[in-house]
Amino acid sequence: MKELSPPQPPAGLPHHRLCLAADVEHYSRLDTRTQSAVQSELVRMLDEAAALTGLDRATWKRQPQGDLEFAVLPEATPEDAVLGPFVHHLAVRLRDRNARPAAQRVRLRMAVDTGVIADAALGHAGPAPVAVARYVNAVQLKAVLAALTAADLAVIVSDRLYQDVVRSGRPDLDPEQYVRAHVRVKEFGGYGWIHVPGTTPDDVRSAVAEAPEPKPSPDAEVSSQSPLSQYVHQGAAVGRDVVGGLTIGLPVCPPAAGSGPAR
Repeated sequence: MKELSPPQPPAGLPHHRLCLAADVEHYSRLDTRTQSAVQSELVRMLDEAAALTGLDRATWKRQPQGDLEFAVLPEATPEDAVLGPFVHHLAVRLRDRNARPAAQRVRLRMAVDTGVIADAALGHAGPAPVAVARYVNAVQLKAVLAALTAADLAVIVSDRLYQDVVRSGRPDLDPEQYVRAHVRVKEFGGYGWIHVPGTTPDDVRSAVAEAPEPKPSPDAEVSSQSPLSQYVHQGAAVGRDVVGGLTIGLPVCPPAAGSGPAR
């Protein structure tokens, strides 16, 4: 009797995954030849850090973007392994690489979050990819690297990962090494926790405190007056960036002016 394989979920169906983005600091200042070399070395260092952690990078859904790699990790990936050993091994790989004579220094910002995601026509859709993209570009994360010139890696994790994983008592994670920051990028707003391997949290805290205050989005007033929704149509997310759940089906429309509560 032929053994039946389990049914595969339809393409574009939302699921819960761990998402990660690694971005090279000041990449645009490099010449074309150096940019190409840095891209290759970024991939190599991510591969090595994953292998040393026991993670199979071949199973990651990777979306290269030049100076940045966005990745969706497979189901059941241990979140504490990513936040602990993987970050540690990546920091060591960066330190060793930057210690080479005449090497063009590479410094990274990294963001990690977990949440709803769906495959889409141009990559991925859902709140988790949006959040990771906003976290990795947080002004506080950039300010930390600018202030702590000896650091090669600055990591920010979402508040949900900090509360659920970092604070859970795992041996490789120390909650005291993370500093909270209120991140506001475009229409995204939320708390993240910044960790810089090899740097004291007091130094990180000082750098975060000196970061410029994020400017509100020009659409902030509009978005606060009407509910935003995001939905999937033929595998692609439609609607504006949101934080929270992903609605499958028709977008939510604002109630008509003067209408009373639904009964």
